[in-house]
Amino acid sequence: MSNNALTVENLNKIYSNSKTEKETKAITDLNFEVKEGEVFGLLGPNGAGKTTFLNILGGTVTKTSGNINVWGFDIDKNPRQVKASIGIVPQEVNLDAFFSPKQLLELQAGLYGIAKRDRITDLILQMVSLEGKANAYSRSLSGGMKRRLLIAKAMVHQPPILILDEPTAGVDVELRNNLWNNVKKLNKEGVTIILTTHYLLEAQEMCDRIAIIDKGNLVALDTTEKLLERIKFKKINFKVKNVDLNLSLVMKEIKFEIISKNQISAIYEKNSLNFGEIINYFNQNNIKIEDISTDDGDLEDVFVQLTKH
Repeated sequence: MSNNALTVENLNKIYSNSKTEKETKAITDLNFEVKEGEVFGLLGPNGAGKTTFLNILGGTVTKTSGNINVWGFDIDKNPRQVKASIGIVPQEVNLDAFFSPKQLLELQAGLYGIAKRDRITDLILQMVSLEGKANAYSRSLSGGMKRRLLIAKAMVHQPPILILDEPTAGVDVELRNNLWNNVKKLNKEGVTIILTTHYLLEAQEMCDRIAIIDKGNLVALDTTEKLLERIKFKKINFKVKNVDLNLSLVMKEIKFEIISKNQISAIYEKNSLNFGEIINYFNQNNIKIEDISTDDGDLEDVFVQLTKH
């Protein structure tokens, strides 16, 4: 097997409306690969095609054309092996309120045909820090615990690839951090993670590489670091001493904004000028600088730049 956990080649999905005879392209010539052992982000605005792609992987939607290879198995020739190779954690919390976590995992293992002697229910509960709630009703679990239980359900057949679809939607900051600590732990143990999220800062912190799709097309695929290098503009915030709010600040290729009598921001294209030129300009205008902070932008800026959303 190659070092790719997932390979997607020329994938297309077209939805046809028999009444209007119109066709809608949900995915167009999608090509990318996910490397074994990495955390891979799949990002895009609503309607970009992310859910369609995940449904194709999960076997609930049939692709129109193209090839998908999961852990060495072709999705058309070896669908059962493909399903055994992935665990999908859905966006919606769909748990039976009157079953305990342990009962739910045992039931899920039974659905996968795993013999009782081969089940690792207790180990999985430990992996997601739910061993203390193993026999509690699912309805009594907190929101974060329910999310972790969804991950546990997806892990009962020990898949090498875990797909997380918006796993922290509606989860508060503390629970989100707890969830990501569990995901990082699984990744360290060798599980390949594929993540969709609308929290771009989250993707920036978690992912090794990121694919951005828009209207079914791949618009970017690179390491997180290289995507951040695409940001064209730099922002500098200056804390100053009593600047005149009516002062006009004009420099070529720089946009100044006097936010208050003690704060000025400057936005300019990276590598277009020497930072010292701004300092000299301020000195010439008798502006006393007390502190400086820089903002190099984040993944959200790249996302907006590429998708215009």
